[in-house]
Amino acid sequence: MADRPYTLLSCGMSLDGYLDSPGTIRLRFSNEADLDRVDAVRAGSDAILVGAATVRNDNPRLLVRSPARRRERVARGLAPSPAKVTVTASGRLDAGGEFFTAGDTDKIVYCPSGIADTVRGRLDGRATVIELDTPLLMRELSENLCARGVNRLMVEGGGTLHTQFLTADLADELQLVIAPLFVGDSRARRFALDGCYPWNSGRRAELADVQRIGDVALLRYALSSRYGTERPYP
Repeated sequence: MADRPYTLLSCGMSLDGYLDSPGTIRLRFSNEADLDRVDAVRAGSDAILVGAATVRNDNPRLLVRSPARRRERVARGLAPSPAKVTVTASGRLDAGGEFFTAGDTDKIVYCPSGIADTVRGRLDGRATVIELDTPLLMRELSENLCARGVNRLMVEGGGTLHTQFLTADLADELQLVIAPLFVGDSRARRFALDGCYPWNSGRRAELADVQRIGDVALLRYALSSRYGTERPYP
């Protein structure tokens, strides 16, 4: 039995590799057809993980949108949407945000042991707070999620979290959507940051599939030998 969940990284970015604009106006990279595809991937997951910066900046709901998909999950004895997970080094989280208030599903927050009591007090019972050693390692987080019954983990960003999973060789699949636009501003957040990646000139990632979805392109990469051995994502 694997000691961590099957892990899929999901990301939409510009042609020049950015996740958003540097300002407060959010860019939309996906179209409606692609958003529905992402919804199907969410519905097939046990948990969705985003970084605390994403929780603060984007105020995401992270819920399955399709009523039919929610009903199908409930019929299988699951919550209507997967568990929502975030990780924070600072504890700066708003208990009134949609991450914590939207949806009837589990919310889990990972943080360093030194701030765990403060985070619990700040969230006032709206999430399960789990202590990790410092520095925060995604391997430890993944193993803890696996022990909690999470077999399929969807990581939706942001760039720091994607970088941590990729450089630690903890990703099994990457679904990368390329939008037909440029951001053109180095102040914007990038998909992947500086780091030592397992995929380089000596080990190229395997391109498993390419799909055109309206005006965007979906690139699906197999990043481990586990790709294809699990029930495939939509």
